[in-house]
Amino acid sequence: MLRPEQMSKVSVTGSKGIMSEVIETVHDLRLLHVTEYDGSWQEEFGFDTGSPIEGAEDASDKLVTVRSLKSILGVTEADAGRQRIVPDDALGEPLEQIRERVNELDDRRSELEGKLREVDEEIGAMKPFVDLGLDLDLLSGYDSLQVAVGQGKAEEVERALVDADSIGAFEIFSGDRTLAVFGRPAEGASEMAITDALVGVEFATLEIPDASGSPEDYIRDLKQQKREIESKLETVESELRDIAVEEGEFLLAAEERLAIDVQKTEAPLSFATTENAFVAEGWIPTEHYNEFAKSLKDTVGEHVEVEELERAEFSHDGNDHAREHVSESTGTPAATDGGTVTMADDEPPVVQNNNGVVRPFELLVQAVNRPNYYEFDPTLILFLTFPAFFGFMIGDFGYGLIYTAIGFFLYSNFDSDAFKSMGGMTIVAGIFTTIFGILYGEIFGFHLITEYFWEGMLQMSHPPIEKGLSPATSEWALAWLTVSVAVGILHLNIGYIFDFVEKSQLHGVKEAILETGSWILMLNGLWIWVFSDALGGVPPEFLFTTFASGGLIPIGFSGFSYTVGWGGIGLYLFGALLLVLAEPAELAEFAAPLSNVLSYTRLGAVLIAKASMAFAVNLLVFGVYVDDHGGWHFGLGGMPDAAAVAALGPGETLTYHGYEVTNVLFGGMFHSGAAGVLGGLLVLVVGHIVVLALGVTSAGLQAVRLEYVEFFGKFFEGGGREYEPFGYDRQFTTED
Repeated sequence: MLRPEQMSKVSVTGSKGIMSEVIETVHDLRLLHVTEYDGSWQEEFGFDTGSPIEGAEDASDKLVTVRSLKSILGVTEADAGRQRIVPDDALGEPLEQIRERVNELDDRRSELEGKLREVDEEIGAMKPFVDLGLDLDLLSGYDSLQVAVGQGKAEEVERALVDADSIGAFEIFSGDRTLAVFGRPAEGASEMAITDALVGVEFATLEIPDASGSPEDYIRDLKQQKREIESKLETVESELRDIAVEEGEFLLAAEERLAIDVQKTEAPLSFATTENAFVAEGWIPTEHYNEFAKSLKDTVGEHVEVEELERAEFSHDGNDHAREHVSESTGTPAATDGGTVTMADDEPPVVQNNNGVVRPFELLVQAVNRPNYYEFDPTLILFLTFPAFFGFMIGDFGYGLIYTAIGFFLYSNFDSDAFKSMGGMTIVAGIFTTIFGILYGEIFGFHLITEYFWEGMLQMSHPPIEKGLSPATSEWALAWLTVSVAVGILHLNIGYIFDFVEKSQLHGVKEAILETGSWILMLNGLWIWVFSDALGGVPPEFLFTTFASGGLIPIGFSGFSYTVGWGGIGLYLFGALLLVLAEPAELAEFAAPLSNVLSYTRLGAVLIAKASMAFAVNLLVFGVYVDDHGGWHFGLGGMPDAAAVAALGPGETLTYHGYEVTNVLFGGMFHSGAAGVLGGLLVLVVGHIVVLALGVTSAGLQAVRLEYVEFFGKFFEGGGREYEPFGYDRQFTTED
């Protein structure tokens, strides 16, 4: 799971007479990731790039036609039915008949849509004339008058006309925004006298329609035309929908059949060919080599030669090469012990080898980049750490159940691999959140699991772990900072170990020690020094008490001795020396082992922040009172009298539900009347929805950041090629 599937580069050689049979077999196997021929054999051995098989152009043209018809009809995968066979004759006249019907209706639809736009534009253009309130036949047809209709300010228009020598007399009719100017031009004035007079005036001229009657009647007629056009358009749309229902299943199947035909007929474009022979190369999973070779032999017998050219090891220096050369007599490759001749020095494609619940987490890795073939695939580590980080920071039984339900919904209701992966990750993260919620004893921020399970059923004084929000449990908040640091040290060490193994395999142990071993020594040496007596009282005490025998997490570790501590700083300095020998420039990041680990304290910080948000919501709704040990209690079953508690004198207490109450932080909206209950319900629902959502944007993003920035940065480069085997995953067609 930490390595991709091993890949082998294979060569398939044969005469052109059996090329079609080979293509059919390889296509059905869906194993060969084809290497494109780069023309490197042309000059020396006479190999050219292959040409498409007869029928490729026809299949391609028909595929374009089918996809155009699908687009016009709006056919989607939801219109698919049973798998079906698409014979050759179905792609002839029947397809052409569908094309003619659909194109005719589509042209008619486009024509009607064009007319509809024109009518809408006319209606819009007529609205200013409705505002004007004059019949349309009054605005044109004069011999001695000039008319201009537009929108502007009447005062400015009138002033311009008064000042114009070319206008003898005029009259202005006004609506709310529209003006109609009637003017008698002076003797000898041009036919554009009014227009010329209004130059420079804010006046937007409108075209006068060639119509009669009132504008309202004209618009009424236009709207009637629009309804008629819409009716015709609906008829056309209905006919197209009927065709989509009738032929949608066929079009989906035809598209798939033609896409397969195009794949097969254009496959030789990736081959190296001579007049009589062809060579195809590509990558297949090593475990399927025998199946691949046997299937080709069963199909075409000894007329094809299948050879494993290279078995890609997880080391650039450990490749097991099968040798081949090009025979001078025939120009076709043959297996010998001679020099290696391959199409291209391409890297093997990557098939991430993860199964079951681990596979969805490949999406998180691929969001950065696909692992390259020679490095570790971090998906398994992500599966083990990301949900744990998320669940630790949220840690609530109720939220966990909701996250799990959301994940199940995504996984079961979407066909997309991305949504299924998101659903799978959310389910696992929700389960971890639920588990931590049980350990914290919380459900939606309430300590009901603590009260009824840990204290009630198991008779424990408190849950196994606590968030450390209340004064009585504040030492837990400091303990989580120590735990976060320890998790960071472990997580980073795993990343550095991955990098050490990769570098030792790719470049040798010496380089691995210098480039990565140096950082391992610096990281662990520095933190041995911090967790020791060497610094006296400088480190905070909780670093040494959290894991001590009497601490909150009693594993018996109370720090390193003075001598070991200074030994740690010696390891750090030795690691720095190795780094100088390897990459002197990287010494500028000498503080990275400290800052990278401290970055993990965000785990404890987000834990407290999320707990505080849920606490704030519940505080507002139910109120909180404090006992004499500093513990906080929500007023789910009522609230002690705040006035009586405030009046308590020194040494006096008030007992409520078995607790000695010393203070009331807030009385709670639920305990302040009917209006408070209604307002409290709103705050409760909205508040927890906000906390639930921010759990993704804070805890989720912080967990992802630790994986991408801190962990991936130690060893992960990415850049792997996706494995895309030649073939087609049939959905709508069958050959049987």
